This record gives sequence, C-alpha cells and structure tokens, in this order.
Amino acid sequence: MTVEREHEHEHAPDEARRTFWQGEHTKFVEPHFRLQKMARIINDVAGERPCDLLDVGCGPATLARLLRTNISYHGVDLVVQDPSPHLLEIDFLASALRFHDKKFDVIVAQGIFEYLGALQAVKMGEIAEMLLPTGRFIATYTNFAHRRPHVYHAYNNVQPLERFQADLAREFTIDRSFPASYNWSHGQPNRWSMRALQMPLQVNLPVIGRKLAVDYFFVCSRRDGGAAHVSSG
Repeated sequence: MTVEREHEHEHAPDEARRTFWQGEHTKFVEPHFRLQKMARIINDVAGERPCDLLDVGCGPATLARLLRTNISYHGVDLVVQDPSPHLLEIDFLASALRFHDKKFDVIVAQGIFEYLGALQAVKMGEIAEMLLPTGRFIATYTNFAHRRPHVYHAYNNVQPLERFQADLAREFTIDRSFPASYNWSHGQPNRWSMRALQMPLQVNLPVIGRKLAVDYFFVCSRRDGGAAHVSSG
C-alpha cells in the first residue's frame, strides 16, 4: 500500500516542519488521557450506526484503535507514519483541507488549532464544508486562562477561549462544551485515581472550572442542523 499525497510537488512542506512533526508523532503512539476521552465521546455520538470519520491532524492514527468497528476511520496530516488508503498526507497549512471530495459523519480536530495561527477561521470553514448535514464536529482547544498556563514553544495561536469559541460559532452550532480534564497543573492528569474519576466527566464545574480546566472539548453540529447553542461555563 502507498500513502496518498495531495499535490505533493505543488505544496511541498518545509522539511524542518516535517522533521518536527515526525518527532512529535512518536509521543502519541500510545493513547494519552484526552485521546481516550475523545474516543469515548466519538463512540457515544456515533452509536451503532455505520459512519465515516475524519481525524484532522491524525498523527500516528492512534485514535483508530479506540473506535468501534462501525466507524470507518480516515486521517489527514502533514506526515503519515504508516501508509494506508485511509490516510492522506497533506500540508493543510499550504493547501485546502480535504479528503478528496469525501464528506463525513464525524470530523475531529484534537490539539491542532493551537498551531494554525491566522488560518484558524479558514480551516474551520473548510471543515464545515466536509461535514454532512447531520454530522458532528468535535474539537479541542487549550485553556490558556489556567491558573498556571503552560504555553508550548511551537504554539502560534494562543488566544482566550472566548475568541476561539467565537470563530467556531460562525461555522457551527456548539451543542456542548466542557473541560477534557481538571488539574492543578496545566497538564493532563497522570494519577490513576484522577484519570478514572475524570474520564466519564463531561460537565463544567462552576467558579473553579476556568482556572483548573486544562483544555476544552467542543461538540458541534452544522449551523443548519437546528441544534440549540450551548456555551461553555
């Protein structure tokens, strides 16, 4: 099998960026807490119906191992580690975000908007175009209002959560939003007890939420889908 390469010569990515992401992907071969929680949410949203899913910024495609068999997994990223017909290698900073002409029941974008800079709104629009009318878009974004925020050196899109949410709301109806986890330090919970407690938790805790929330999930539908808007706490 050979990996698909979208306009490989037209939009050849900077080699330093490819090398950086090849290294980053090695950190996510094993599923971390937020990825496991993402899988739980996807499996709940999809139910038992057959559906097509697109993982934007899929990395080593670890998410695919956590999904129910009725979910057909597809992924796009700058660097694809293990070639597959369901993985598309594309520099979506330099070209339009798409998977050929395919549309999807579920699209997820986990931990990528922090790296998209001024392209945030553009990429949200491109994701909306790939989402089926009854589809769901599930995104994450870091809470930089945490009591002691950690800003990774490679981030180029650090902003208040409200600004991210405003761009999201221009393209989607935000059905639900809630912290992926709460932690005294700005990192995913490591202790088994805290992970077990927070894995099923999908609520906003009043007052302390914004200071201790590590990052947020946003479960969205198309604006023409008729769902009521629900804001984060």
